[in-house]
Amino acid sequence: MSVVQTPWQAGTECVANYDFQRRTDQDLPFTKGEVLTIVAVTRDPNWYKAKNKGGQVGFIPANYVQKRQGVKSGTKLSLMPWFHGKITREQAERLLYPPETGLFLVRESTNYPGDYTLCVSCEGKVEHYRIIYKTGKLTIDEEAYFDNLMQLVEHYTNDADGLCTSLMKPKLMEGTVAAQEEFFRSGWALKMKELTLLQTIGRGEFGDVMLGEYRGSKVAVKCIKNDATAQAFVAEALVMTQLRHKNLVQLLGVIVEDRSSLFIVTEFMAKGSLVDYLRSRGRSVLGGDCLLKFSLDVSEGMEYLEDNNFVHRDLAARNVLVSEENIAKVSDFGLTKEASATQDTSKLPVKWTSPEALREKNFSTKSDVWSFGILLWEIYSFGRVPYPRIALKDVVPRVEKGYKMDAPDGCPAIVYELMKQCWHLDPNQRPSFRKLREQLEHIKDNELYQ
Repeated sequence: MSVVQTPWQAGTECVANYDFQRRTDQDLPFTKGEVLTIVAVTRDPNWYKAKNKGGQVGFIPANYVQKRQGVKSGTKLSLMPWFHGKITREQAERLLYPPETGLFLVRESTNYPGDYTLCVSCEGKVEHYRIIYKTGKLTIDEEAYFDNLMQLVEHYTNDADGLCTSLMKPKLMEGTVAAQEEFFRSGWALKMKELTLLQTIGRGEFGDVMLGEYRGSKVAVKCIKNDATAQAFVAEALVMTQLRHKNLVQLLGVIVEDRSSLFIVTEFMAKGSLVDYLRSRGRSVLGGDCLLKFSLDVSEGMEYLEDNNFVHRDLAARNVLVSEENIAKVSDFGLTKEASATQDTSKLPVKWTSPEALREKNFSTKSDVWSFGILLWEIYSFGRVPYPRIALKDVVPRVEKGYKMDAPDGCPAIVYELMKQCWHLDPNQRPSFRKLREQLEHIKDNELYQ
């Protein structure tokens, strides 16, 4: 019995697995790795009508491309699936049984805290090599040095270089999936050779943010360079594969083929962060219609997250970027999780985080709504820091007693009312993002923002 593939809908993104040269004037040529968007389904299931990033439209063969998919929610991705953490020498040996030459894992050293141990099965027994952490580098023999465990494993995979054998087969930690393989399978892996890094444009939680060029288009590139942030990199990229909206900064792909450098590649937002944009332009340049448009843009992006059961957890003007066309898009999905997840509160910005999230680690769309109220205040104060003239240690106690910031100078009363709705101490009394978006549209349609 033959299986009939369900036709992809218009708007579906796909990535080319092969080069394709046009055979007729109506075909759309493309190269391996190129991302295309389906425009229409044709009567022939073997062909789609598609467009490329340059806007050119034509027919493409269905068997030359694969659908880009969000990485399945709940998948435990790891860049180091062979890393088993704090296990003993005996546990490592049991995991590497039955013996298979080249089977390996890495664990934390039990005898030397801060160091690691590479455990390798070789000719019927397991060898344990201490990995020394020395002056910021990792080494086994004090001849070859590495920035991180991924580099070290890659080196000894390619060359035994003094070990009993080269590393041939990783012993995966139970329940993990190799991130490199999953990003490739789902169509999000980009090629390093097609990326040109141009200049540093910022500093992020993981490392530098750079301006780059990929296949002739400007892109923003987050560079991750060490083990400490590698797993957080995977978590952010995983979330971004599942999100697609005009008011969210769009993931273009990830580069994981070179273990010495890991990259998240996103669309380039030419005008930078919203908070810097507001501060640099100010009241003399930005009118009420512009401030309202930014507010509406963010509410639409957040409504999409709300509808898809994601909680951002770090919504603020610094985490909203502005495009060349003055479109505001929510970014920085490093803390974004499904609504059911919990989180350590130590890294959270007190002035933007709801009382129940700080007090009880109770995150929800309603805690994002609180943050949106603070973001509205930032927008209408042209980028001022919230709770001016109040010491940081006093913010939470005052807020919990019902304190609300005054309206920024010149802020329409109808917008200030929205802010106060967002700051209701009872999360259940706060509006949804859908309601907020509808109210902002009402203000816009009736020109009530003056």
